[in-house]
Amino acid sequence: MTLSEILKDSNFKLTQFSLPEQLKLEQRIIARIDTKGNPIPYAVCLVRKKEIKLTPEETIRQLYLQVLMDDYGYPATRMEIEYSVTFGREKKRADIVIFDKDKTLDPFIIIELKKPKLKDGKEQLKSYCHATGAPIAVWTNGDSISYYHRTDPNHFEDLPAIPKVTEKLSDILSERWTIDDLIAKDKLVNERKSLKDLILEMEDEVLAGAGVDAFEELFKLIFTKLFDEMESGRDKKRYLEFRNYGDTETELKEKIQSIFNRAKIKWSGVFSEDAKIELTSSHLSVCVSSLQDVKLFNSNLDVVDDAFEYLIGKSSKGEKGQYFTPRYVIDMCVKMLNPQEHETMIDTAAGSCGFPVHAIFHVWEQIMKDSGLNKSHLFTLEQKPPRCNDYVNDKVFAIDFDEKTVRVARTLNLIAGDGQTNVLHLNTLDWERWEDKTTDGDWLDVYGQGWTKLKKLRASRNINRDFSFDILMANPPFAGDIKESRIISKYELGKNSAGKYQTKLGRDILFIERNLNFLKPGGRMAIVLPQGRFNNSSDKQIREFIAERCRILGVVGLHGNVFKPHTGTKTSVMLVQKWNDVKTEHAPSLCPRVDDYPIFFATMQQPSKDNSGEKIYVRKRDLPDKYKVAPVIPQPIQTEMELNSPVSEYVRTVKDLDEYVLDSHQHLIIKHDLFNHDGLTGDGIAEAFAEFAKKEQLSFF
Repeated sequence: MTLSEILKDSNFKLTQFSLPEQLKLEQRIIARIDTKGNPIPYAVCLVRKKEIKLTPEETIRQLYLQVLMDDYGYPATRMEIEYSVTFGREKKRADIVIFDKDKTLDPFIIIELKKPKLKDGKEQLKSYCHATGAPIAVWTNGDSISYYHRTDPNHFEDLPAIPKVTEKLSDILSERWTIDDLIAKDKLVNERKSLKDLILEMEDEVLAGAGVDAFEELFKLIFTKLFDEMESGRDKKRYLEFRNYGDTETELKEKIQSIFNRAKIKWSGVFSEDAKIELTSSHLSVCVSSLQDVKLFNSNLDVVDDAFEYLIGKSSKGEKGQYFTPRYVIDMCVKMLNPQEHETMIDTAAGSCGFPVHAIFHVWEQIMKDSGLNKSHLFTLEQKPPRCNDYVNDKVFAIDFDEKTVRVARTLNLIAGDGQTNVLHLNTLDWERWEDKTTDGDWLDVYGQGWTKLKKLRASRNINRDFSFDILMANPPFAGDIKESRIISKYELGKNSAGKYQTKLGRDILFIERNLNFLKPGGRMAIVLPQGRFNNSSDKQIREFIAERCRILGVVGLHGNVFKPHTGTKTSVMLVQKWNDVKTEHAPSLCPRVDDYPIFFATMQQPSKDNSGEKIYVRKRDLPDKYKVAPVIPQPIQTEMELNSPVSEYVRTVKDLDEYVLDSHQHLIIKHDLFNHDGLTGDGIAEAFAEFAKKEQLSFF
């Protein structure tokens, strides 16, 4: 009997344990036949030294006992199972307790397995630690794991690990870390958590009662930690500063504020010069311990992006009908429009700058390949060739009307552009009133450099309506009508079929026309729109407007779960290229007008999220046969009883294990069919479109 079979239909998982660890326990399984003739799994407990029935919870306990003994060196004599904890007249039982080396009756580490959800398990652990005085607590459900240090009765701070039998708690707290240590011990990988999970914990534990703006304070901490990682990424011998190395709470706050001040200088225009971290010293200490073991940088910033999406979504985004575009949808659009180093690109409803940042990564890969350089694991924080920075500084632009969102977008873009960004706080639709902003001194202090570059791309010198961009990608807000006649009257689509201006109009409709004004002849666009714009008879005028001005390249229907939990609105991505009838000897037409042409249509089949909006991840059993990895053949396992069985008995194919597929950063891969994820999954819609584009001899493939 396998462990997967024992845990089937339970909330416990095996992903926290290696295959050799799993196989070692399976070798200890004793099958007992019940009265109905069914085999029931038992094993001799490593601590109690007697046969115990392997329920799902007991299975995780026995696996973790192996880890405590084999990896940490704790002997069975220092452990007790089902340790009795007294609460007045009530008694409860802790799953595993490790006793203090010197005070042999005092609990040193308490481990909780009963609650498969972290929040429930952490509350149970806190009560056990309060009652026993244990300074260290561990929670695991076999999938993710958390380590905590009880600093005082009310505060539990994250630990990177528990001490080994030869170590003291102070050894763990004072250990100096470089960026390589952070990569090796990254909590997101080793504990199977997301940054969003950690933020939720901090909100529950600290921020809810801290009397501060949670968005602002977390933004400051993430901003500060990104700077600290970048500094160490460019000096591998430097010790990370965003860590508590046994500092007092006052010392720690002074240190973090100092890093924040340096980050504000490096990445100006995000926080005011006098901005300070408002968290109290004790609250800050808890937050630093939660974040210090997380590596925010990887090759595409998706870790920090996920956290910002949650924070802004909670803060204000959904109220305006504007939602973050999932990064796999963005990557599909980027692959389909295939931006090049010499081309200009803009997002007119930028959100957190997903489209511009992923376009940057796409072009950077071309530059690195062209220069014969490899893209490393920490691609975004390392110094890059001048061509990479020049592309960000001169070719990539973004606009958004929400000030908080612009600050997030600027942060991501500043990181990518090594301190430069062209992300502007403007109302894209109300271009007539841009001068109210662009003549304001305070606005120019922050956005002046980007505005100077954007002006050069205007089609007419002093008019902010028409521009000459090669590429535009955007997900404009769906909800909320524009009711100002002053704005509506500036748009052709503001008129109804009778030629009269309407009293209100959907934002996305005006964005269609506005975006086309940003494109030069032959320029191309990817835009996310409500499905109804393609189907409703009342929107026929919109479709005719687009067809008159553009070649419709393709329409991709997205699954209804893609934008959940924010909205269940069914959406599609439309790709167009503006007609270009002018042809010269030196500038051939990029998109000559034709009367009849094929259009690429595709529909997303994989939902990517469940009905509640939780992401679905690729498991190895989901992969097409040609993408499946070779069978895993672990080494023979030695236990107290010498095992002489041949290695072949331990051979497992991918189908035998319900494991997730991990990318090169050891992160989970979302299950979708929009494109091939770095050769790990099957080809998708983007690859099919590339073939279509080549066949049709489109100008950008």
